[in-house]
Amino acid sequence: MIKYLTDTVDYLKNKGFENPEVGIILGTGLGQLINEVEIEQEVSYNHIPNFPTATVEFHKGKLVYGSLAGKKVVVMQGRFHVYEGYSLLDVTYPVRVMEQLGIKSLLVSNAAGAIDLNFNKGEIMIIDDHINLQGGSPLAFHGVEKYGERFVDMSAPYDQDLIKKVEKIATDNSIDIHKGVYASVVGPQLETRAEYRYLKTIGADAVGMSTVPEVIVANHLKLKVLALSVLTDECDPDNLKPIDINEIIAMAAKAEPHMITLFKELIKQL
Repeated sequence: MIKYLTDTVDYLKNKGFENPEVGIILGTGLGQLINEVEIEQEVSYNHIPNFPTATVEFHKGKLVYGSLAGKKVVVMQGRFHVYEGYSLLDVTYPVRVMEQLGIKSLLVSNAAGAIDLNFNKGEIMIIDDHINLQGGSPLAFHGVEKYGERFVDMSAPYDQDLIKKVEKIATDNSIDIHKGVYASVVGPQLETRAEYRYLKTIGADAVGMSTVPEVIVANHLKLKVLALSVLTDECDPDNLKPIDINEIIAMAAKAEPHMITLFKELIKQL
């Protein structure tokens, strides 16, 4: 992996990706933040050496470099998932690349289903903790100690100072926001009624198919992490209706302006 990372990072530096301070991963239906970036460089994933390629139709598949709220940022416009057939090493490879480029903080967004029925579609949840149900670890490979400590502490995987800042930003901007536990499953199928009951029993407030692998690697690399879930559907096992992916995208779009405000105002304070 060292040679792969070197080749990828050298390629991006030669393209002008110089010393970003903040990495951003944009989730399903949450690509409009890119319109707030003063773009200096952008490269399609399929042009970057050793990079996976996004296969989900509503993920753009570009790495973007520029300025946002006075800081240099590198933005993943589209992410990778285990359900696309990628390994956990593939899914998290971009986080290692961004860290090698120079980021100190990682901001992550995703679309998630609300397990806590006090949460409503179109609202935002700050991820305060997570449950890894993806069946593996992105750190479970030979030679992981070359990149950081093998046994990574996960007592506080999401930076509490960043969470407090976002809570204040939400209050100052009259944005309703929740805080809770995100469960990450493999997908791509949605959950059954029994699975939703199980997730509630084990302490999940929201469920999705991403984020946790990237957060584990970010902690391995000593990056500060903040993650926001846009709640796109309500997972009520007693009143479960067939999923409508178009409605999920619409709910993500509804909440996106608030997410953009939270990210922009937070970046100003980093």
